[in-house]
Amino acid sequence: MSSQRLPLLALLAAAIALPLVFRGEYFMHLMIMVLFYTVLASSLNIVTGYIGQLSLGHAAFFGIGCYAAAMLTLDAGWSVWTAMIIAGLAAAVAGFVIGYITLRLDGHYFVLITLAFAEVLRLVVINWEEVTRGPLGFPNIPRPSIVLGGEVMVDFSSKTHFYYVALVLVVITLWAKHRFVYSAMGRASVAIRENPRLAQSVGIDPFYYSMVAFVLGAFFAGLSGWFYAHYISYVGPDVYGFGFMVTMLIMIAVGGRGTIVGPVIGAAIITIVVEELRFAREIRLSLFGLLLMLSILFFPRGLVSVPDLLRRRGWWPGAGKTGTA
Repeated sequence: MSSQRLPLLALLAAAIALPLVFRGEYFMHLMIMVLFYTVLASSLNIVTGYIGQLSLGHAAFFGIGCYAAAMLTLDAGWSVWTAMIIAGLAAAVAGFVIGYITLRLDGHYFVLITLAFAEVLRLVVINWEEVTRGPLGFPNIPRPSIVLGGEVMVDFSSKTHFYYVALVLVVITLWAKHRFVYSAMGRASVAIRENPRLAQSVGIDPFYYSMVAFVLGAFFAGLSGWFYAHYISYVGPDVYGFGFMVTMLIMIAVGGRGTIVGPVIGAAIITIVVEELRFAREIRLSLFGLLLMLSILFFPRGLVSVPDLLRRRGWWPGAGKTGTA
C-alpha cells in the first residue's frame, strides 16, 4: 500500500468513527454542514481553481439541484434516490448550456453573464408560482430512507445517518475530482488556466476542456443541492442568492484554490467560524472580512500552503536543515 494513501485511509476511518464518539445533535449538525460545504466548494473549485474562470453563477446550479429534488419528490412523487441523480444531471445540463454560451467569452464578460444567469433564475423561481410556488418555496421535503420489502430499513431522519450520506457524497466528489485533476484533462485544464494561448498553440482546445470542467462542477453542485434540500427539508428562492456564492469563494480562497484539499480545509474553518460568530451578529460580517483579508495577505495560496512555507524554513518534520532562516 502506498505511503501516501495511509493518511487518507486513517482520516477516512476517523470520519467514519466520529459519530460513535461524539453524539451531540449540535455537533453532528455542524459536521454535516462542513461536509455539505466541502462538496459545494469543491464543485466550484473545479471551475475556478483548474480552468481559472471566476463563475459568479455557480449558486444557480446548486439551486437547480435543490428545486429539482423538491419538485421530483413532492410534486412528482419520485424516489429520493432517483431525484439525486436527476438533480445532478439537471444541473449538468444547465452547466452545458451556460458554458456553451459563456466559455467563449473573456474576463469580465464571463463573470457578468454567469452572475446574470443566477439572478434570472432567482427571478423566475419567485414569479413562476404555478411551478415553483414562488416566494413560499417547498416546505416539508421528505427525508431519504432505504426501503426493503415494503418496510423502512434505514430512516435518515437521524443526524447520524445524514452524516454518513454527506460523507459518501464527499468521498465520491473528492475521488472524481482527483481522477479529473490527475488525468490528461486535468493537466490540460491547468495549462489553460496558466496560459490559454500557449495551451492552444500546442493543440489543447480551451473551449472543450473548459466545458468538461464546467459541466463536472455543475453536476456536483446539483448533488449538493439535492442533499441540502432533503437535509433542511425546505427550499426557497434564497438558494439562488449571492450568499452561497460568496461563501464558496471565501472557502476556496482560505483553503487554497486549485487544490483538492483546499476546499475541505476552507469548508471546515469557515463553517465553524461562522457558527461561532453567531453571538456577534452586528459585527460578524466585519470579522468575517477581516479573517479573509488576513488569510489572503499571509497565505495567498491558501492554508493548504502552510506545510510548504514551514518546510522552506526547516520547521516541518522531515525538513532537515535545508530550510532557510
